[in-house]
Amino acid sequence: MNAPETLEIACSRAWPPLVEKPLGTWRLRWADGFTGRANSALAVGDPGLPIPDALRAVCDFAHDRGIQPMVQVVRDSPNERAIVAEGWFQATRHHRGHEVVVLTAPLTGASPVDGVVVHDEPTPEWWNLTLGPGEDIPAARSVLTGGKVGYGVATLDGAAAGVVRGALVDGWLHVGRLEVAPDFRRRGLAKALMGALHAWGAEHGADRAVLQVAEGNSGALALYAGLGYTPHHRYRYWVPAPGSCEDSTS
Repeated sequence: MNAPETLEIACSRAWPPLVEKPLGTWRLRWADGFTGRANSALAVGDPGLPIPDALRAVCDFAHDRGIQPMVQVVRDSPNERAIVAEGWFQATRHHRGHEVVVLTAPLTGASPVDGVVVHDEPTPEWWNLTLGPGEDIPAARSVLTGGKVGYGVATLDGAAAGVVRGALVDGWLHVGRLEVAPDFRRRGLAKALMGALHAWGAEHGADRAVLQVAEGNSGALALYAGLGYTPHHRYRYWVPAPGSCEDSTS
């Protein structure tokens, strides 16, 4: 595997699904519908099968678990070209964006930030700000608490004003679920949360940070660029054409 694919493996380990099945070096993942990353096939390296057969296995795995077949693949990679050749389409209906930029930054000079605490366990306030409508399901809580994780909470005016999640894997700090409550936005809390999480990651041995953000999220991209993040690679989600991915196991 090349560097983008290797980093995708690390990111996947920071966001563990409830069920993961290897297909060669591909990974078939299920988490009861919570997020695309945990409910798609990560197509990296060699699936150990011809691509048409590998995609059939993706379809069967998804159908057996009641989710839409979907593949996450590094953009412009040989795997993506092969998937396109099989008639799959970009998953433009994916609600968080089907084209994603993976950004990285060094963790240098990070120091704790007043008003932000990174906890070893999620607090009730962290959950309240992290989970969106319809997301408070057992699968979501399992994915978000898997592995070695830090849960950042910013407090302002006596209230929990923002949260962030950081997972440690393979020397990386994987950053996600950055959220600031509407009443507290435009006060620099996102930057403070990121700074505190960077310090936590460095204290726990990470020397680099990585995050994944939808390509259309210009506000987030501007924030992260200001914090020293630069593009590493991009990935996309792909789905089969209607009627082309029937369940062969039924």
